[in-house]
Amino acid sequence: MGRIRQLDEQTANMIAAGEVVERPMGVAKELIENAIDAGADRITVTAEEGGISRLTVSDNGCGMDSTDAVNAFLRHATSKIASSSDLWDIGTLGFRGEALPSIASVSKLTLITGDGKDSTRVIVEYGKTVSVSPWPCNQGTEVTVENLFYRTPARLKHLRSGAYENSLVQNLVMSFALGHPEIAFTFVSDDRIAFRSTGSGNLQEVVFQCWGREPAEQSIPVSFSDYDYDVNGILVKPNLNRSSRNFMHIYLNGRMVKTYRLYQAVLDGYEDFIVKGRKPLCVLNIAMDPHLIDVNVHPSKWEVRLSKENQLEYLIRDQVREALKSSVLAPNIHPSVTEEVYYEQIPLNTNEQLIRPFVEQVRPDLDEPGKKEEVKYQPVFDVLRKEPARMEEPVPPAAPVSSVAYPEEKREEPRVVQRIPEMQVIGQLHEKFILCACAEGLAVIDQHAAQERVHYEQYCRLLNDSPALMEMLVPISLQASDDLVSRVDELNEAARDLHVTFEPFGHDTLIVRTVPVWMKDMEAGPFLQDVLDNFRNEQKSVYTRMEKKKIATMACHHSIRFNRRLTMEEMREVVAQLNTCENPYHCPHGRPTFVILDEKELAKEFLR
Repeated sequence: MGRIRQLDEQTANMIAAGEVVERPMGVAKELIENAIDAGADRITVTAEEGGISRLTVSDNGCGMDSTDAVNAFLRHATSKIASSSDLWDIGTLGFRGEALPSIASVSKLTLITGDGKDSTRVIVEYGKTVSVSPWPCNQGTEVTVENLFYRTPARLKHLRSGAYENSLVQNLVMSFALGHPEIAFTFVSDDRIAFRSTGSGNLQEVVFQCWGREPAEQSIPVSFSDYDYDVNGILVKPNLNRSSRNFMHIYLNGRMVKTYRLYQAVLDGYEDFIVKGRKPLCVLNIAMDPHLIDVNVHPSKWEVRLSKENQLEYLIRDQVREALKSSVLAPNIHPSVTEEVYYEQIPLNTNEQLIRPFVEQVRPDLDEPGKKEEVKYQPVFDVLRKEPARMEEPVPPAAPVSSVAYPEEKREEPRVVQRIPEMQVIGQLHEKFILCACAEGLAVIDQHAAQERVHYEQYCRLLNDSPALMEMLVPISLQASDDLVSRVDELNEAARDLHVTFEPFGHDTLIVRTVPVWMKDMEAGPFLQDVLDNFRNEQKSVYTRMEKKKIATMACHHSIRFNRRLTMEEMREVVAQLNTCENPYHCPHGRPTFVILDEKELAKEFLR
């Protein structure tokens, strides 16, 4: 007797529903994708109890006639593709023809649709068509899903509370809005509008509606491309960050996907600017030839496979880093030229009185001999700001240590690239922070982080431009498989930035005769073995970060520590050196090197 039997259509649809529809968010995703494929520019999602009891998705797309409305519930019935060759050129979000029959098999589904000429209502309850009838409606489609998983209690018990499911659906709608700013999305939760976008096509406006004012104001528009990929979107400055990847959105040809290698490429681009363990906020939409992407990997379509993925990773990593350098680290500085402000150099870590007399010299009148001078008392911070006209001998601002005096009438001073705001050192606070006056207000420099950044970039230039190598007395022997030995040329090309050369020594061994000096304080053998393992797994960025981590540690150990008193010349030198760095705003570990206290905000604290 045969033991293999073919399952009936209803059972097959319920099995497929377990892959496509896991919770109300999955239902909303499939229906929204169908609406986008239909050309809709207005999509409304309505949820009750997080979509468990009722979920409706309506759009103003092309709609369907009565025949298509019925055929849409047939398994693998779709208008997106016609043959197997179309699987390599998919330009739509949906294509499998499984969503509607799978959803209808585990819920009560009502479809109302019209194409402008013909309009229909179809009701399907748990896989069985109940009614098909004409129904008046505007052009577009409205799908209502009720009592999801009511007849599959094993699935229903795994759902969370209505509030939790509602938050997932809302986050999904906002993610679609970020990926398609040209479409107006509305999310109604329990008869209350929870989210709405205008569909103006302005991504920054959608960021404001999804994440708030500050991320929108701190966003950096980016656009870069190569021969195969065209990337557009925004990056939020690294001072705003999160603890998870939930605010990193990457879209491939408008498709919402989860691709962890591309997430890591973005993190690598932010690496020098963000604190370890924190994640950035970004929205990147990547356009490419459909032949480079395989979306037929999983029924939920969250996972994809990419051709030339390494090329895209390097493009994203390098361009994100360059965008942050140009936008975050080199702001346009417009110093005020209307008035000259001079500052008296005083120590602020002493116990001097905060109030002291300021003598204003009043010129005696010739007609009133013997008139006395008036004495006024002002806070010490007012004393710092003196008008040159009232000073008998104006004290000019201290020149940088590296400045050279030229004859007045013959030479012009060379222009120095100003990467940070111009700062005038005024003192040291608690032997930890350097206080400087700048056009925006008061700059507080972390003396350790600032010199750590300076030393880090100096070491990087030294190691990369003219690396110091030391020859091992006994070559390092590394156990490798035969395939790695045969690919030793590729391995050496991949490890070129480490300045290490592998040589074959037998059919399963590699040796290294020279290593960079920076490896002398570490166990070079295990480190190089990790390099081999990472090469085998195509994880070049891992050991690149190992080198950066080692250099950052060296820079940290050779930098100014806290609780060290600095002279005025030393503080000026720290500021001057920081201005020469490519990234003067962050230390190698991502912490800020300085912060600026806005003068207006300080005035508010004194009720001015």
